[in-house]
Amino acid sequence: MDATQVACALRPRRSRIMMCDPLSIERWEDVLSEVDRLRGIMDRLRGPDGCPWDREQTFETLGTYLLEETHEVLDAIASGSPTAICEELGDVLLQVVFQARVAQDMGQFDLDDVARGIAEKLVRRHPHVFGNDRMSNSEQVLKQWEQIKAQERAQKKSGSLLSGVPAALPALLKALRISTKAARVGFDWPDRDGLLAKVDEELGELRSAIDLGDRAGVVEELGDLLFTLANVARYMDVDPESALQAANRKFEDRFGRIEKKLGAEGLTLSPQNRARMEELWREVKKEIRTASTARTGPSGGTSDSVPPPDPQGTGARSRRVARKVGRRGSPPASRGRSARRRGARARSRR
Repeated sequence: MDATQVACALRPRRSRIMMCDPLSIERWEDVLSEVDRLRGIMDRLRGPDGCPWDREQTFETLGTYLLEETHEVLDAIASGSPTAICEELGDVLLQVVFQARVAQDMGQFDLDDVARGIAEKLVRRHPHVFGNDRMSNSEQVLKQWEQIKAQERAQKKSGSLLSGVPAALPALLKALRISTKAARVGFDWPDRDGLLAKVDEELGELRSAIDLGDRAGVVEELGDLLFTLANVARYMDVDPESALQAANRKFEDRFGRIEKKLGAEGLTLSPQNRARMEELWREVKKEIRTASTARTGPSGGTSDSVPPPDPQGTGARSRRVARKVGRRGSPPASRGRSARRRGARARSRR
């Protein structure tokens, strides 16, 4: 580094960038962190001589991309590929930087305000780490967490305990979130047997509505059953969304095998071949059971085991690349048995 670069590196971030703007992008790497570099790139893209597409974006137009990128992170996590997870987290980070820059252009807030807000929240909600309080287990931490959030709601006059759950959450995830919040203040089934009895009760009411041909009743009772099942998942410390996604993948895998076997026999998917499809379904289940036993030994595996996804996620990544090229280069539980996972879920709801 020359003297100018050293001086830039020692200044606060804002004045450092102001002083070092004349430097080329390549030389920024000598002075800035990678996050600062990313912000500088976004500043350039949104600037007068930047990208027309990036300059046109708003909170509303970017919202869809944020949702899509979040789901792609979940796909990458399911793939088990650290490379894919890193890539997709980068895409989510881009959306945060992008949205913050849009807000900055409107004089509302900037990326520093975003980072400052979450940093202060983390410190405020962890007095057992940054203060004098001490907690010996995650149960105490989560109880304190809800107490602090309740105090924050009172100060903001934000109303109900459940008002912090986003209205736009997918229904299954929202059922998990609101039931978890209610359970943390003691509104919960006393034990597992009571909860499972509630499942039986809701299933019976659904059957009655079906027998009566009461469509509105079916909708209501089916919703009640799904909500209760989300509570079962919470009680057993299972993410219902992940469980359902695993079931989806399992069905897709088995159905794909049936399609191949039908094709090899010169048959097609059609109601006329339903009996043969059912035979092949049982055959596929047997094959999977045998393969699972071979992989895990006589005492391991289950009849429902499904081969893991492609660890590199190459097919999904190819589709993501194709979509992003089209975007002009700037793509857009209270009683869980695992305290660690419950703590992670609680933090994800910040």
